[in-house]
Amino acid sequence: MGDENLVMLLPHAGSALVPTRRPLPVPGAGQVRVRVEACGVCRTDLHLLDGELAQARYPIVPGHEIVGIVEALGPATPRLTLGMRVGIPWLGHTCGHCFFCGHGQENLCDQPEFTGCTHDGGYATHVVAAADYCIALDARWSDPVAAAPLLCAGLIGWRALRAAGACQRLGIFGFGAAAHIATQIARWQGCQVHAFTRPGDLDSQAFARSLGACWAGGSDQAAPVSLDAAILFAPVGALVPVALAAVRKGGRVVCAGIHMSDIPAFPYRLLWGERQLVSVANLTREDAAGFFEAAGRADVHTQVRRFRLQDANLALAELRAGRFQGAAVLVPE
Repeated sequence: MGDENLVMLLPHAGSALVPTRRPLPVPGAGQVRVRVEACGVCRTDLHLLDGELAQARYPIVPGHEIVGIVEALGPATPRLTLGMRVGIPWLGHTCGHCFFCGHGQENLCDQPEFTGCTHDGGYATHVVAAADYCIALDARWSDPVAAAPLLCAGLIGWRALRAAGACQRLGIFGFGAAAHIATQIARWQGCQVHAFTRPGDLDSQAFARSLGACWAGGSDQAAPVSLDAAILFAPVGALVPVALAAVRKGGRVVCAGIHMSDIPAFPYRLLWGERQLVSVANLTREDAAGFFEAAGRADVHTQVRRFRLQDANLALAELRAGRFQGAAVLVPE
């Protein structure tokens, strides 16, 4: 057992995850092997299962919200040392020479690698990652289970908040893992948060209010005030015109998911008045530095439901059904 890596393997889109034992991975130049302490379960993993990500490579071990301990170093890894706790996010590597890498937009790299999508991720007891893309976690993040959702839900929420711009009244559509973290940051920044959930989801609405949302209701309800900006974490294209109708002239709607159902046709008047519709894609290492500094100052706490690594299929099913608040996290035994 000590020299094996237990992984939850996705053979192909549409299949269930299969527990598989492999030899421990050996880190190459510039890589580290990390013993996984916890790995968050992200909605992106559902898109991976459903075959909705064109960049995915199968078979694959999912998981890109990884917290663990560096236990082996490949050659040329001066940044990290044995025994360090690190986070491993979605962005696993960039080419460093395309137009976007050269202009401070590594999240848009033309030849990226994505953890748990183009190379094996953290639904495992051990994972190999590029050292330069690991995030050193200080003592504030000593609970790996609580920290795991920060590696994507937190980072994407942070990038979406920055894309929304300065605002006093913020709408959040879809109140899952990313929203529950973003709400805490937005409140710390002084925003009034208006949370939109699935119609009739009173539990999520109560959860949003417990985190400081000044209003929470179904996405079929009108916002009580005109919003300065809105963020869509729900991958539902039909919510785009709803959000545009909710923001004021000059307001902005940010689509924060990696995949979304088709956006229906809508009248130009919803966009007119210099309203903006934008998306965020992936993340940068600069995002990570800014987010973890802000999350520490804002005293962000995550609400998690723990699952054994071997119960990853159950965790994904529970996430798909919306049967818990906050985030699901897999914990190897």
